[in-house]
Order: sequence, then structure tokens, then C-alpha cells
Amino acid sequence: MTLDSTASGTFVIAPTPFLPDGGLDLASAARMTEAYLKMGATGLTILGIMGEAPKLDAAESTAFVKAVLTANAGQVPVVVGVSSPGFAAMRALSHEVMAAGAAGVMIAPTPGLKGDDAVIAYFQQASETVGPAPWCLQDFPQANGVAITPKMVARIAADPRLVMLKAEDWPGLDKISAIRALEAAGEMKRLSILGGFSGLFLPEELSRGTDGVMTGYAFPELLVALCKNGPTEEMWDRFEAHLPLIRTDNQPGLGLAVRKYVLMRRGIIAHETARAPAPRLSPPARAEVDHLLARLGRRDPVAVL
Repeated sequence: MTLDSTASGTFVIAPTPFLPDGGLDLASAARMTEAYLKMGATGLTILGIMGEAPKLDAAESTAFVKAVLTANAGQVPVVVGVSSPGFAAMRALSHEVMAAGAAGVMIAPTPGLKGDDAVIAYFQQASETVGPAPWCLQDFPQANGVAITPKMVARIAADPRLVMLKAEDWPGLDKISAIRALEAAGEMKRLSILGGFSGLFLPEELSRGTDGVMTGYAFPELLVALCKNGPTEEMWDRFEAHLPLIRTDNQPGLGLAVRKYVLMRRGIIAHETARAPAPRLSPPARAEVDHLLARLGRRDPVAVL
């Protein structure tokens, strides 16, 4: 199964489960994969920013990817984040995961790139590094400080292996519209565009022409339903019930701890452990998340724990 520009729906970004001692929890990795598939995920993304990829060594990264691919058994495309400060590590991981059965890879620009030409040259070199893998461009300037304009996306999209854009600029809705306008005018090829931000702007993103979402909000069932039905009034009502928890899940830094705690409470992973250095939920923060879950459960049965 390969990744291409027709990709749509909900690509769930999966966390990396750990045991209490910090070791990989591969049993949870398999259970998590199976749970996401049952929830209707149309794709999975692993070793992204929320996957704590920099905290894994090469052997652990490979072991985790293979555990997910085995549990997935070719049911949906699996995208693997391969971003790295150096191209040697990117090349090695890309070739290994593609040989193991991944559908494609995701690349974010390295921090510190300045100027359009430097950014475009970086992606040209990165594409050569991961070739022949199809790849997704992760546009997340809040994380790496690299701004990519719609016209830059069009230039990068001249690469036939670029098939998907993970759109996480903020504000980013007008940027999505601008990219779709460039496509409609024949100034660039069409890309699959998936939103992010825990689904915080998913209804609006769908209205602007995205093909779905790529994020790890702990209730993917909501994201699946929104992508399937579109931003109808009924779906807006359901979405608004989740907004307080989505907001909490989307916090920079603490969001990973929130997400893993909720996934643990749902029985999707066995432990909420994040590898150090990592934030932990304080008792008051944990109580706040529990309160949000209780309120959500009164409005959406999927959240009854």
C-alpha cells in the first residue's frame, strides 16, 4: 500500500506507548493500532512530534514501526515521520520503514532555514534522501520556525513524490484556500491536504477544501464522523461538545500528557508514561481532565468511560 494524493479521511497520529520504566510497550502499540482501525481510521501516522520520535534510538524506532505495521496488516496506509537534523539518519529510517511496508514518510523542515530558496532546496535534498518514498510535507511553523507560503508549496510540489500536505500553520485557513486556488488555476498539482491541531479547526478546514485530518486527538471517532459527514449542523453540535477537551489536548507541551492520560483511561494504551524529559499532569490538571471527560460523556456516548 502506497501513499498518494487521493488520501483522505482521518489519519490518526499515534503516540509511542511506553512502560512505566520507559521501555517500549509493544503490546500497547498493537492494541492501539487495532483500536484505531476499529474506530474508522483511514490511515495512521507514527513517529511524529507527538510520537516522541527524538527520544527513541534507531532500533526502538524500527521495532515500534514494525509492531504497528504488523497489527495494521496492510489495512490502511501508515505514514512514518522521518524528520531528522541529519540526512544520514533520515535515509536509514526511510529505507527501513518502506522496506517493512510503510506507505510513505513525513518530513518537516529543519529549524533555522531562512529564505524561500533555502527551504525549497532543503526539501529537494530531503526528497532525494528518502527516495523513492512518497512523502508528506509537515507545515508546522509554530514548532520549527520555518514559514512556507502557498507559492513555496507550489514550487516544492514540482517534486512528483510529494503527495500530501499536513497543514498546521496558524492562522492557516486562508492558506488552505490559497493552495486550492493555485491548484484550480493549474499553477500546481493537486495535493492531499490534511489538517491538524487536535482537530481544533476541522469543520472550517473541511469547508476550505481539505481532504481530512491528521492528528491524535484521543477520540478519533469524532474526527472520523466529521470527515465522513462534513460540517453539518448536527456534526457542529457534536464537535462543540468536544471543544473543551480538544483545547486542553492541543496545549503546547502539556498536550502529550493529556492525550496519553485519556488514551490510558480509554484502555487504548496501558500506561500514560512519556519519556523524560516530558511534562506530567499535576493532580489539579488531572482532575480538570477528568471533569472534562465527565462533562463530555453526558453529551457524547463515545466518551462514557
